[in-house]
Amino acid sequence: MALKIRLARAGSKKRPYYHIVIADVRSPRDGRFIEQVGSWNPMLPKDGERITLKEERIKHWLGVGAQPTDRVARFLDAAGFLKREARNNPTKALPGKKAQERIEEQKMKEEEAKAAAEAAAAEAAEVEAAAAEAPAEEEAAAE
Repeated sequence: MALKIRLARAGSKKRPYYHIVIADVRSPRDGRFIEQVGSWNPMLPKDGERITLKEERIKHWLGVGAQPTDRVARFLDAAGFLKREARNNPTKALPGKKAQERIEEQKMKEEEAKAAAEAAAAEAAEVEAAAAEAPAEEEAAAE
């Protein structure tokens, strides 16, 4: 039986309170559990007694092979029971796939508009040059 040390939500609507429990991985979040080994009240200030842990029982269950969830591992790391490796997700801040596609489309449109503007400017320069040459030719022909 695979065991997890995880949070089970209690408390009323918009007033969360969590029990830290040992449960089978197949049981639901707020469902059946084996033992309650602590609690977490996120409504209390951070410098207060937000987290309570039964140290001996947690050490026992870790020795038996229970795996903590990420949030519980943070609590256990702060309490000194477990060493949690810092995570790094460098792609977290990148936009999603559709947003990246829209950005690419926008860049393509901007490049096309820039190329069209350059072509129009070149055409206008040719027309001005031709217009400047025409009166000079007319004056030379009149002489």
